Amino acid sequence: MTKQSYYKRFIAMNFYHKTFPLLLFVILATSIQVSAIPSGFTTKNVKFVSSGDTLAGTIVKPKHPFAALVLVHGSGQEKRMMEFATLLAQNGIAVLTYDKRGVGESGGVYAGPEVGTNNVDSANLNLLAFDASAAANTLLGDLPTNHVPLGLMGASQAGWIIPLAAQKNSHIGFMVIFSGALITVREQLRFQFYTQGNKDFWDTHTEDDARKHIFNDADKYQFVDTDPSFVLSTLSIPGLWIYGGKDIQVPVKLSIEHLHTLQAKNKRYEYKLFPDLGHNTAFSEDKEPVETVLKWMKGLKLPIKKH
Repeated sequence: MTKQSYYKRFIAMNFYHKTFPLLLFVILATSIQVSAIPSGFTTKNVKFVSSGDTLAGTIVKPKHPFAALVLVHGSGQEKRMMEFATLLAQNGIAVLTYDKRGVGESGGVYAGPEVGTNNVDSANLNLLAFDASAAANTLLGDLPTNHVPLGLMGASQAGWIIPLAAQKNSHIGFMVIFSGALITVREQLRFQFYTQGNKDFWDTHTEDDARKHIFNDADKYQFVDTDPSFVLSTLSIPGLWIYGGKDIQVPVKLSIEHLHTLQAKNKRYEYKLFPDLGHNTAFSEDKEPVETVLKWMKGLKLPIKKH
């Protein structure tokens, strides 16, 4: 299978649950299993324990990786993402992808509106961050050398989970986030409720109009909120955000403003905006977002962390 075919097949689906729309940022990049792993790779199924539950995943590793990544889930019932992991491994990256807790072969309890529970409360986001941190430690133990930098990559809701995981695990040296909000969970929900999944939203609404609703609308649900900007202010690792200008789930311009504020505080955070893309920046047919990430990763100059 060619690299181009991976991009074309790995297209996520937006899912909006009408009766309980706390399912944010659904990217159902659930794991069509790759029929054959190209030569030069090794794959190994692994299990690891996080918060008392056993999670299952797969490590896809080239012979001489220049970096290592754990793929962190969005908000859906996601299994391991083998095709995307293979694409990354083809580009010299060791990858651990795993079934989300309570999904596939992983133990634990899945939280989400499909099962009538809240998946955006701070407690659940932190639980998923512990899962990502445990996955990172598992991948570290399988690397051929401790000179391989380790990072986290994910999309959507992972934009809240990844900084929390990096805060918990000093081995994590960088992060890549596709379409992740830099506003609070409550603010993001207000925006998503306002856009109502209308793909033509930005043709009929202004940025000022959207912000009035983000800052002033009443909250439909009560839960402990998370502020990613605060968490990011505590980190010292580099990060890259990829955004689509037509996103109707994340208010991109507002998120970029928060990044500018963090950059002014000497945080090593960068972003790339693709004006014609929507929320699914990682998994669209456009190859440029992922190629941008690969180029950025190869240019990183990271201090060697002792694992």
